[in-house]
Amino acid sequence: MAKRDYYEVLGVAKNASEDDIKKAYRKMAMKHHPDRNQGEGAKASEEKFKEAKEAYEMLSDAQKRQAYDQFGHAGVDPNAGGFRGGPEGFGGGGFAEAFGDIFGDIFSQGGGGGGQRRGGQQVYRGADLSYAMEITLEEAALGKEAQIRIPTWEECDTCHGSGAKPGTSAKTCTTCHGSGTVHLRQGFFSIQQTCPHCHGTGKIIPEPCTTCNGQGKVKKQKTLEVKIPAGINEGQRIALRGHGEPGTQGGPAGDLYVEIRIKQHDIFERDGDDLHCTVPVSVITAALGGSVSVPTLGGEAEIELPEGTQHGKTFRLRGKGIKGIRSNYPGDLYCHIQIEIPIKLSEHQRKLLKELDESLKKGGDKHSPTAKSWTDRMKDLFK
Repeated sequence: MAKRDYYEVLGVAKNASEDDIKKAYRKMAMKHHPDRNQGEGAKASEEKFKEAKEAYEMLSDAQKRQAYDQFGHAGVDPNAGGFRGGPEGFGGGGFAEAFGDIFGDIFSQGGGGGGQRRGGQQVYRGADLSYAMEITLEEAALGKEAQIRIPTWEECDTCHGSGAKPGTSAKTCTTCHGSGTVHLRQGFFSIQQTCPHCHGTGKIIPEPCTTCNGQGKVKKQKTLEVKIPAGINEGQRIALRGHGEPGTQGGPAGDLYVEIRIKQHDIFERDGDDLHCTVPVSVITAALGGSVSVPTLGGEAEIELPEGTQHGKTFRLRGKGIKGIRSNYPGDLYCHIQIEIPIKLSEHQRKLLKELDESLKKGGDKHSPTAKSWTDRMKDLFK
């Protein structure tokens, strides 16, 4: 039977990129893989799988693809000297070498820890950890150096990290012969996975250390120095590299992320680099105007209230906010005026206020901050 065009087999155009060819092959391989097609139709799927594999082998190699584009199947026929044949005519490296990158992508999806090979064994990076640290607004604005205590793993003093009971030693795993991996075969297809007996260590411990239960490490507490930069904000994180969970089989440790939580302040509210505060003033001060002291993170400051300052009026003090980590200049402080109404008045004070009220009423609308008094506006509403 004449072979089908390789581009047609993979469903790609003749000018397809290497990435397009790889993606098309992965899709075909997943669809027609023997493990996914059992029973009726398995033979047909296996043939399509082999056909797709052969097409990818030719088109993923630049020299073979060029020969195929020029001379067709004759240009890559091993019997015609187009290339050096190997097992099944698919190159000297055979199936595992030619397609290791493809199936490495397919079967490594979803694997955790960033596994790598080292000395024939699978090694994994340790997990990242998170630590919540609560600081004050002043500490966030000015920065500080702090210490935290976290749990960590250290080498067991009893077995010195071997995991074996003193006087004994670990043995080579008889399942994987010390490699840490085993191969599962189904027909011509082979998958490599972590040895289920030794869990990738390549060794078995007949008599585990009673102190660490064969882990070779014990959990302890350690103290770390944390430098909090000035201007840090709520939710920002500081990375302490290599202080996460330890890796396995010699893999690198993960990182520790210190996440900042800022305590609620009695006076200020933060909005980015700006600060907001409420400034209570008396009715008399608001009416007559005058100098009022307001708090800042650096001490007190003065603002001048004009005569007739109304409730809710906002005064802006430039540069009295917080200089953020990525800011060139500090933010501003916004002071919101809150007029306080006196309570528990004496009879004399009541009399004075009534006299003031009568005097203001005689003046008409000229004492009102609006064009008309409240009474007049209500009358207009119900006309």
